[in-house]
Amino acid sequence: MDVGFITAVAEIRLMKYIRATVQVDSEEAPTFFNLLANSPKIEEARVLDVNTTLEGIDNYLFAIMGDPTTFAAEATDTPGVASVDLSETRNRITYAVVVVDSLETPMYDAIQRASSQGGLVIRTPLIYRDGKLYGRGVGNPEPLQQALEDTPDPLDVQIDEIGRFRGGLDDPVSTLSDRQQEALETAQKLGYYDQPRGATHEDVAKELGCAPVTASDHLQKAEGKVVNAVLDKFGPSI
Repeated sequence: MDVGFITAVAEIRLMKYIRATVQVDSEEAPTFFNLLANSPKIEEARVLDVNTTLEGIDNYLFAIMGDPTTFAAEATDTPGVASVDLSETRNRITYAVVVVDSLETPMYDAIQRASSQGGLVIRTPLIYRDGKLYGRGVGNPEPLQQALEDTPDPLDVQIDEIGRFRGGLDDPVSTLSDRQQEALETAQKLGYYDQPRGATHEDVAKELGCAPVTASDHLQKAEGKVVNAVLDKFGPSI
């Protein structure tokens, strides 16, 4: 007698890529957030990596552009921050290992809860600059939406971009939208970047089927992302 086997088939869904900006009113923001994002002594701070111990303590690797002494002194006075170890400063950048009890720091507890959603991966770096936190993630649409719905009230989350995941997260090209990449590829194909130029904005616009001002906007945004990535002293950006 034949025996039938039942095989469970996993649902296959397209992975999404998301870029978001988090802003918190400085009067309601956690102390550590204000230190990283609003301190006049810290120009920019990045979370480069994080791991969690079995006891639930998080070890963060930061890159700090600014005054490391101020950072270390104020960080260690922050509830939830157990210790700070600094590297030597080179080219205005200091690396810091910060040991944090995320349950004691609402901002990091929110990030940890978001990253614990099934099917969602929060990518580094997380960038603190000009009063805001910039981040990115990849995963399936449902966990991404759930993570946003679970965001605490004081956090204002703005979605900057969401689309299909193309891979190569640390490749500057991966930060381009589909239309921006198409504009760059079209411009290159037409000789727009040749010396002397072999094409104009109008030529690119005609090939893309849009107005010249729209083509120019796509190119400027794409060029800005690529140039910023190349000149970024910290390494891969978002």
